[in-house]
Amino acid sequence: MSFVTLGALLVALLVGAPVAAHLLRRRRAEERPFPPARLVPPTPPTARRRSLLEDRALFATRAVSVIALAVLGATPLLRCSHLSLSRRAGASVALAIVVDDSLSMRARTDGAEGAARDGRSIDDSSHDSSHDSSHDSSRDSSHAPSRFERALTAARELAGGLAPGDAAALVLAGAPARVALASTTNLAAVSEALAAAAPSDRATDIDGALALARDLLRGLPQSDKRIVLLSDLADGTPNAPPISGTPDIATWVPLQELEATGQDCGIVRADRSGQKARVRVVCTAASTAARGPDVAVAQRDGGADAPPAAGAAAGASATGASAAAGRSLEVRAGDAVLGKVALDPALRAEELSIDLPAAAPEILIAALTGGDAIAEDDRAPIISAGGPLSIAVVVDPATTHVETGGPPPLEQALSALDLDAQIRPLPSVPEHADELAAHAGLIVDDAPGFTPEVRRSLAAWVERGGVALLTLGQRAAAAPLGAGFEPLVPGVVRWSASPVPGVDPATAGWLGPSAPSLADVAPRGRATLGAEASEGAEVLARWADGAPFLVRRPLGRGVVLFMTLPLGTEESDVALRPAFLSLLDGFVGAARARGGARRLAAGELWTFDGYHDVKVERVRVDRDGASQSREALPVAEVERRLRVSPPLAGLYELTLDGERSTRVVSVPEREIDLRPRRVAESARAAELGGMAASIDGSPYVALLLLLLLAVELLLRAIGGRQEPAEGQAS
Repeated sequence: MSFVTLGALLVALLVGAPVAAHLLRRRRAEERPFPPARLVPPTPPTARRRSLLEDRALFATRAVSVIALAVLGATPLLRCSHLSLSRRAGASVALAIVVDDSLSMRARTDGAEGAARDGRSIDDSSHDSSHDSSHDSSRDSSHAPSRFERALTAARELAGGLAPGDAAALVLAGAPARVALASTTNLAAVSEALAAAAPSDRATDIDGALALARDLLRGLPQSDKRIVLLSDLADGTPNAPPISGTPDIATWVPLQELEATGQDCGIVRADRSGQKARVRVVCTAASTAARGPDVAVAQRDGGADAPPAAGAAAGASATGASAAAGRSLEVRAGDAVLGKVALDPALRAEELSIDLPAAAPEILIAALTGGDAIAEDDRAPIISAGGPLSIAVVVDPATTHVETGGPPPLEQALSALDLDAQIRPLPSVPEHADELAAHAGLIVDDAPGFTPEVRRSLAAWVERGGVALLTLGQRAAAAPLGAGFEPLVPGVVRWSASPVPGVDPATAGWLGPSAPSLADVAPRGRATLGAEASEGAEVLARWADGAPFLVRRPLGRGVVLFMTLPLGTEESDVALRPAFLSLLDGFVGAARARGGARRLAAGELWTFDGYHDVKVERVRVDRDGASQSREALPVAEVERRLRVSPPLAGLYELTLDGERSTRVVSVPEREIDLRPRRVAESARAAELGGMAASIDGSPYVALLLLLLLAVELLLRAIGGRQEPAEGQAS
């Protein structure tokens, strides 16, 4: 409240003037004895009787008038504003509200990272290992709201301004982007969808959310179509093209106060191996904290895909402070600190190792001391044998070599993708199931068939949840007697010249935007399969003549992918095409989703093929290390496949057909990068909308004053008539 507003309201203190006048008027005069007065009969005091009957009404009227006058003076200065759209000639609007529910939106709008700079620490007891979604709301009311809470408030204000005939949709921008409410004219449903929205620890997917919003708006009858983006714009790609609209659908980014600022450190992985805890800590500094030339140069040199550490180093050098300065990493068992290591002030991304005592309990927590912009990523449960995903690779270096030397293209591609997977080259496919059990995925390039023992081991491993990728070429077609691929690949594999130059991109949607790169692979030959190979399977890509190129076939709890082209550079250059990277990314993702990894990033899917009874619970751990509570997650069935997408980081317990296992969900590393995306000027245009006053009580207060004046005049007129009548009676 401003000084001028306060001064206007202080006028209400003048209500004491009628009170003083009333009290003075009722004061009794000092009495002195006068003997002759006893001979005169007493006369009732008219003035005193008038004050008892009439002055109370006048006093009340005048007191209310003074208060109303004070309110009238302050009303033009009191503004209660809300976010609203600007309509084009009053036409109906089709609106898609995009709300970012990612981890970075948990930061406070007032820059809560100041606690770290001031050396204050956030009470660790208020955070459990799962970062409960209700944590933000449980903080003291004196704290500023989180960015997510502010975004929800703005979304409700926009929904409240919709009128009959408008259409609205709600999209959540936490990765993967999801449609919370399809386009509808039922405005009550919009409010219900917003009430159900909750913060998460997901990464940010702004581009995916905007694409979903555009798809929801296209085809609606309203000519005025808008997308409102309520996000901190920190999606890990600060140098990506600026956010803007399209000619037919405008994009509006209204709240600059949501833009990411501040510094943050987070724990993205915590594993236990023997008597050591290995914890990966990532620290960044927001570029908005120091938008100097050095920061701009660092971002430009790093490119759009520069790692968070590069931008963080630039931000820290400009501000002279680091999110890691004065902080430590601790390993805790309840209240006891089992190990501690100080963070290097220049730390950006590093795996720290802490020795554990011999009697360390099973449940341990890694925690950062001090405070920063986001408190929810400062703690993580430590799991045993977490390790990276193990992918076994069987490939002949002699047939898949590259002229520049080095490992085969397959191994180079897996390393370049940085999928948090450990690549283990094998000379041949293991014959025993115990050897395969250590791996979540297996890639075999153009094997000359498998012996019956190997086929049985492979089939049993896949049925228990393994994921295999087989490439079929000339050697696969020349399998010796007794060797084959059934039941992994039913039928006979043949090799022949390819009648077409490449793959039809329209049939390869599973490979994403890189599918057109396979349109001209110009193979020297290709494998052909019988019709039985595609029975009960899904063809993910086809050759230009319709023959299967990539097939996915479920087997028990696992899946087999086979491609009718080998990876050898002599047959084709498919291993050098961008679509091959998409294929490997999907393969590793399938291995991770089927439980091959004990750690997932928040928002990723667990897929449970072949299981009938699936139960997933998020476990909250209190300070003494005991299990405090469990929250069951909904298990969705999509295309006859059971799936769970955990939104929050922390410890999870899975029960699969009665068999229990422990998993961990971690925060995405790129979400700690608080450098915001750029926004085009057209997305900030004033004609799209802005803040509007929600109340203006001046006319109503003025009418009340006029009414009070009329009441006072009426009371004075009535009092004037009564005075002569009383005088005549006396």
